[in-house]
Amino acid sequence: MSPSTPQTPGAFALQRPGASAAQSSGASAPQPPGASAPRIALLGFSIECNRFAPVARLADFTGRCWLEGEAIVADARSDASAALGEMPGFVTAMDAAGPWQPRPVLLAMAEPNGPVADDVWARMWALWRQGLEALRGQVEGVYAVLHGAGLTESLDDPEGTLQTLVRDVLGNVPFVCSYDLHANVSDAMVQGCDAFVGYRTNPHLDMRERGAESAALLRRLLAGERFHRAFRRLPIVAPTVSMLTAQGPYAEVIDLGQQRAAADPRVVNVSVMGGFAYGDTPFNGMTPVVTATDSATAEALATELAAAAWARRDRFVARLTALEEATRRAVESPVPLAFADVADNPGGGGRGNTMFILRAFVEAGVRDCLVGIIHDPLLAAEAHALGLGATFTARFNQPQGTLGADDTFSQRYDAAAEVVALSDGAVTGRRGIYAGTAMRLGPTAALRIGGVTVVVVTNRAQCADPAFFEHLGFDIAKARAVVVKSRGHFRGGFDEFFSHDRIVEVDCPGLTSPILSRFAWTKLPRPVLPLDTETQWTAA
Repeated sequence: MSPSTPQTPGAFALQRPGASAAQSSGASAPQPPGASAPRIALLGFSIECNRFAPVARLADFTGRCWLEGEAIVADARSDASAALGEMPGFVTAMDAAGPWQPRPVLLAMAEPNGPVADDVWARMWALWRQGLEALRGQVEGVYAVLHGAGLTESLDDPEGTLQTLVRDVLGNVPFVCSYDLHANVSDAMVQGCDAFVGYRTNPHLDMRERGAESAALLRRLLAGERFHRAFRRLPIVAPTVSMLTAQGPYAEVIDLGQQRAAADPRVVNVSVMGGFAYGDTPFNGMTPVVTATDSATAEALATELAAAAWARRDRFVARLTALEEATRRAVESPVPLAFADVADNPGGGGRGNTMFILRAFVEAGVRDCLVGIIHDPLLAAEAHALGLGATFTARFNQPQGTLGADDTFSQRYDAAAEVVALSDGAVTGRRGIYAGTAMRLGPTAALRIGGVTVVVVTNRAQCADPAFFEHLGFDIAKARAVVVKSRGHFRGGFDEFFSHDRIVEVDCPGLTSPILSRFAWTKLPRPVLPLDTETQWTAA
């Protein structure tokens, strides 16, 4: 187990290792022995890692999604899976397409966090190796659910390292990987698979579809097709708030790629990976990846999309609203508004417990306001112990080790509060990224502080689904202001209540601030936009 070799930005057309010249040009190969009911290895590692956030421990995975062996398939076929949509989408599509034999190993997922602890990675690695070695010579294909912005304490590219393990153990079998569109794309990630499938929506609403697409591409590979991949890594590290796919520069590049794919049957997949700045890796940078049936097509389209992104480079900037102005609007707005605490996004490694907006809104007398969700296990436990209707002094961010007040932004805040709702935090997502997903928020309490009602949870998650409020009995449609600890995924869950023009992205301190100049980068390639105005790039 060793990290991938250092990565450099560039252009590559990569074919499946060991493929013959005839295979590389698209010629059919003999069907493998298991083609009538192919045996497919299933595995996954999905966590978005913020270099500046506390280390991710085993409990972060076991408390969210840790599935071994047949539990992976059972979960994928259930009505409310613990896993996000890629594996359920893949399994459902494979079931519908014909006979197959799943060979599941380990699927480990966690909420975004800091780098994964080395001992946790070693435990995963041992399970993957053991499971894959047991399948040596016993499978015809592989599907892996990956994120692409993972880190460990020692590795910058755990996904590429895992893909290399798959190749080392199973050899030259068809291998399809799906990735979050915030992936930081290493050379090893592209070289280590036959088809590269990235999300196309942000908020992420197409995870199940990308899993289904992965199944279709794997079926094509099993039938003898061979694909080429090409990519271009740009010196653009876009702030997260500038990478929406409903509108804006990122949406325009993604749409261009899909138009080209629809018009050219040689194009198998187009994935424009926006990257995740806070990963702080040597291979950060917006990266179009093209999978095609011939190298020339893949190369040409990758270059065209990179040029299109570069032409829009000045638009990849963060435009936030100052806290003072946001507070004024919460008090005075004649229409309901949603306020996004983008700098404390648990979906990007934020702790979900900064007090800047909550304190400002309470002190300004904002009324009919919902705030969620605050990660504070001690406070949630205290509210449950006191019971419904109790009044007490709520002490946010009491000293609690690694569970809560574990960064400089998690400041103490005391306020007179009433316990107005309690739950066990078992919620099935209703809309957006968590739709149909079984979420375990742990003991949860709603506290009323003046005109503000704040939802406090035991297990950290971003507030991306209305169900996090609704399961406590709150009607979002009756609120005048809603504050969410989320960068953008809330847009896919709360769009039935708030149109784009009624969303305010608030500028506060935090581990996921879109103002990238506030971070002490150590591995980010420089120069890079928007940090360095002198940055240059050419298609050549």
